[in-house]
Amino acid sequence: MSRLDADVKVRNPRTGEIDRDLAAPTAEELTALVAKLRGAQKNWEAIGAVKRGEILMQWHAELQKESDAIVQALYEDTGRITESKLELQVTLAGIERWAKMAPSLMDESESQKAQLPGVTIHPSYRPYQLVGVISPWNFPLLLGCIDAIPALAAGCAVIIKPSEVTPRFLAPLARSIERVPVLRDLFGTVEGAAEVGQALIPQVDFVCFTGSTEVGELIAAAGAKAFTPVSLELGGKDPAIVLPGADIDRAAAGILWGGTGNAGQSCLSIERVYAHADIYDDFIGKIAALANNIGINYPNLDSGALGPIIAIDQVETIKDHLADAYAKGAVALSGGEVKQLGGGYFLEATILINVDHSMKIMTAETFAPILPIMKVESEEQALELANATIYGLSGSVFAATIEDGMRIGRQIDAGAISINDASLTAIMHEGEKQAFKHSGIGGSRMGPASIRRFFRRQSLLVNTTSGNDAWWWNK
Repeated sequence: MSRLDADVKVRNPRTGEIDRDLAAPTAEELTALVAKLRGAQKNWEAIGAVKRGEILMQWHAELQKESDAIVQALYEDTGRITESKLELQVTLAGIERWAKMAPSLMDESESQKAQLPGVTIHPSYRPYQLVGVISPWNFPLLLGCIDAIPALAAGCAVIIKPSEVTPRFLAPLARSIERVPVLRDLFGTVEGAAEVGQALIPQVDFVCFTGSTEVGELIAAAGAKAFTPVSLELGGKDPAIVLPGADIDRAAAGILWGGTGNAGQSCLSIERVYAHADIYDDFIGKIAALANNIGINYPNLDSGALGPIIAIDQVETIKDHLADAYAKGAVALSGGEVKQLGGGYFLEATILINVDHSMKIMTAETFAPILPIMKVESEEQALELANATIYGLSGSVFAATIEDGMRIGRQIDAGAISINDASLTAIMHEGEKQAFKHSGIGGSRMGPASIRRFFRRQSLLVNTTSGNDAWWWNK
């Protein structure tokens, strides 16, 4: 029996070394794991949301014990440390939040009387038996668990397959799960690349995928063929709008963080900025000065804030977008060139001016610490350009007043708009939102509503009257 994805290797993004084989299963091993998880799901569903919450908190304690190992694994996978620690903290907070929230969100005690006399409607929530989570390389732990945790709380069995680029964290994660007897039989992990993902989709009952729009389209098609529903959180090209009267110092600092956090490797990164002509010069001066002080975390982690480009395939995309921009007249006020250092690839925080929508850097997802800033003459022009995209994940508005910011935000075709801030949805998960356009399909993965993705709503229609109904055959 041959392993799926047998030729795939794992690269260290800081050193560039191919230092690990991908431990993908055989097709038979994957099928056996799926069968094991399915076999444990019914008992998990039957114990109820309160008991599930208690067991999730047992896992919370075990995951904390693996903190150092998980952060180290994430560091080896991604080459950055601050964001790795934040991933773990947000994941732990997510377990605690769902353990507390799920029981009330799955309360089946309230019934309602139907319009038909004598009939009462009783709600029933039926979880999908097995949820498959296919997660990306930019936040490996967080973006696997952000779907897995509410799915478990809903009563589903879960299998996580992270990106083949960043699989190292699975070992300490699996150890934490193994020490929770109930959980270990219904919460599985598997390494793999495209072959494992393709084999997984028809074997699960619901798929959660976070990643590029291009791969999301393939998963949507595979899900449709297998009649497996999907929840997709895909690419973004998030805009920020800065208008007269805004706090320019705050806008510069916030947008810089929103565009360069995790070295810009986030679907929620600010990837283009529209600054009004009245404040443009002041804004670009301030943001460029700040950008020049960030630095990269090479040769040491404390040398700067920005980690390496994690996925080697992304390097050529970034170089191509920059070359296209420079060929069409863009100018870098900071950074501006991908550098190979110690085997890894790094890019300093890059502020580009003299940009427009003829450039890839303003229209295609770049996934890098690059902020192209375009001068606009009006609020209307800023909104037109902000919406001139196939993407609709999130965005930001800095305006003279909160009311102005909200008014403008409501006109941006995207799911989460930060007002007087940037990329807030990356660090707070309470606000319900959906992806617009080609940035995704499915219900909100944020807020209380996100658990609803993982169960089917069933109604028990109870007739308490005696005798035959009037519409039955009575002869």
